[in-house]
Amino acid sequence: MSINAPLNRKLRMGLVGGGQGSFIGRVHSIAACLDNRATVVAGALSSNAERSKASAPSYDIDPSRAYGSYEAMFDAESKLPTGERIDFVSITTPNHTHFEIAREAVSAGFNVICDKPMTFDLAQAEELLKLVEESDVVFAVSHNYTGYPLVRMAREMILSGELGEIQAVRAQYIQGWLRTKLESEDQKQAAWRTDPTKSGAAGAFGDIATHAYNLGRYMTGLKPDSVSCHLKSFVEGRQLDDYGTAIIRYENGGLGTVTASQISHGRENDLSIEIDGTKGAIQWRQENPNEMIVRQNGKPHQIYTRDPNAPYMNASGAAACRLPSGHPEAFFEAFANIYASAFDAMATRGGGGNIERRDTIYPNVYDGVEGMFFIQQCVNSSKQDSAWLPLAHSAARR
Repeated sequence: MSINAPLNRKLRMGLVGGGQGSFIGRVHSIAACLDNRATVVAGALSSNAERSKASAPSYDIDPSRAYGSYEAMFDAESKLPTGERIDFVSITTPNHTHFEIAREAVSAGFNVICDKPMTFDLAQAEELLKLVEESDVVFAVSHNYTGYPLVRMAREMILSGELGEIQAVRAQYIQGWLRTKLESEDQKQAAWRTDPTKSGAAGAFGDIATHAYNLGRYMTGLKPDSVSCHLKSFVEGRQLDDYGTAIIRYENGGLGTVTASQISHGRENDLSIEIDGTKGAIQWRQENPNEMIVRQNGKPHQIYTRDPNAPYMNASGAAACRLPSGHPEAFFEAFANIYASAFDAMATRGGGGNIERRDTIYPNVYDGVEGMFFIQQCVNSSKQDSAWLPLAHSAARR
């Protein structure tokens, strides 16, 4: 976790979404403020102006900066002196609103941290990429699982060649909360996630398979070549998939699988990944994030624990830790690592320096485009009886 930033002040955060009844908006605000490097000063917390203003006290937002819409927030904040206006915008709203909000934020010159998937469809993602490339803003996408210390440790191990050539990646994200048709019971989170006009072309694959796919890309650096996918909705009457599996061919000849389920009894947020190389293999599970198993034939299995002071911990893993060994670090801390890495770039930009756009430790706009391409190609493949379709997008950064 880097704390070396050129700016000698807290960054000012404008939150879009996160009003009453929200889950992920609150997570973003906690993650952003965890290291005392940012403070929430403004918000457009709901599409309902009254609800937005009513939600402001829970974030200690002054009533004068509790806006009825994101348009009003960007307009008013842009008119404030440089030393008072927001530095960045966190977008924590349903998928179908991401593009418009991000587009206006970038156009106004605000840095952006956007929840995933980045946009509603690929065309929006590609348009947003052009806007970001034409600007000097920092743009991060909250694939927050990349912030776990052992994930970052594994990434450095793999990219440095410790596991040899990577030949197989098995990633899965298994949940059970949509086993019944919750969307028909007016459950807020289920309602928009199963609505194609709000969620996009995919259900479980857009919501959670994107995390599993991104994790494999982030940890291995393998570039995808093609994909074959089968998606299914097992709950009668549901419009979007609640289960699916994709097979991925990588450019180096390796194979990968991504499985996502939201209908598996008793499963909560079981994101896990196994990576096989010619010299060794790694296994990591999000529900037990402070342990990673490393295997080599003919040797005892090794359990690496999150210990910033251990000699086996590499620089990337140790830098992502906040606590000594034995004190569990998990979801909020990993989420905060995405913010911390993006804050370093924002501070560099604020200090007049040049920022890296592609090769960043945090997921960026290029990863966001890749994620949307993954969703599009998986949906199209499934519609064509699992046909093999290209998965190499020009946005690929690693």
